[in-house]
Amino acid sequence: MITLTESAAKKIAGLISNSDNIAIRPGVRGGGCSGFSYTLEFSKSAADGDKILESQGVKIHIDKKSYLYLMGVEIDYIDGLQTGFKFNNPNAKRTCGCGESFST
Repeated sequence: MITLTESAAKKIAGLISNSDNIAIRPGVRGGGCSGFSYTLEFSKSAADGDKILESQGVKIHIDKKSYLYLMGVEIDYIDGLQTGFKFNNPNAKRTCGCGESFST
């Protein structure tokens, strides 16, 4: 399962309400200083093979490959000196200093 904090859900719901998107699409791609990088996009519809989840009233579309790396992840939204979305990944064995890449 992938969960959103209340802060992340409020921010995403506000962004989605002003668009034709219906969900977020977290993902993983190769790269970054630790091996994998997180991605977070908006989604207008689920793709074939996507897992469809919901957390805090927000729909989440995720491809099966990314889901394997993101099971158990909590997505938070920080509003402060470093404003943005943060992935709290209990499966990451190593993360980079900026928090945007990881390895398992």
